[in-house]
Amino acid sequence: MQHLLPGAESNRHAAHGCDSMDDVRVLQLLPLIADVSSSGKVLSLFHEVVAGLGADAGVFLSCLRDDATRTSFRSMWACDPAWAAEYASHQWFEYDPWLRYASSNAEPIRASDLACSSNEEIDFTRTAAQHGFTSALIAPAPSPVGLSRVGVLCLGSADPSRFDGENFPKLRVLARALAMELHHWIAQSMREELLQGVRLTDADLQLLRHEAAGHSSKLIGAAMNLEAKTIDCRFQRLNAKLGAPDRRTAVRIARLYGLL
Repeated sequence: MQHLLPGAESNRHAAHGCDSMDDVRVLQLLPLIADVSSSGKVLSLFHEVVAGLGADAGVFLSCLRDDATRTSFRSMWACDPAWAAEYASHQWFEYDPWLRYASSNAEPIRASDLACSSNEEIDFTRTAAQHGFTSALIAPAPSPVGLSRVGVLCLGSADPSRFDGENFPKLRVLARALAMELHHWIAQSMREELLQGVRLTDADLQLLRHEAAGHSSKLIGAAMNLEAKTIDCRFQRLNAKLGAPDRRTAVRIARLYGLL
């Protein structure tokens, strides 16, 4: 799991807190997230928006399942750093009712309205409360690739009734917007990491597009003025780059990372 944690400046900002929602400021900050290039800057914006929403703490989790055996977690933490360490060391993502909710729902919800399904989930909520999430607002970030990519924003407060006020309808809309902006930013970041990490070329992407369209090696070869056996060899190298057992899985991975 890869964490983005606040630096000293962000922690000082969080210590002052924000008792009321500043929706004008939040609306000014939200559009800035997509254009930020560094993780430090996006984390700083996340901290500001969390404060602008009147929350004491915020966490964003993104879960990407490449296949049945590979799962990647990315996270941003605008809260007590000890909660990030606790979450990872205890592997709370296995028993996180908020992440579970986001995997099959799209509507923001108060954590108090979400029933725990196991003793482990009850333990999770108790532990989260010790780190600033006595009350929480859960905002899923749906993805076009369905359950293979799940994102969830969790806003927290030490005040048990923080999210029960008349501002909740407005807050849920802004929280949903923040969740989607963060989800998009992480998706783009992972896309660039994959492109650079495995050194995919334009020719590789062309092959993947042909395979996604259902074209055979013979048809692809005709389009690229190459023999079918050459196309097969190129796919073998491409599959190795992506850690995929076959061409179909390679296309699935490419779609998950937004390459197609």
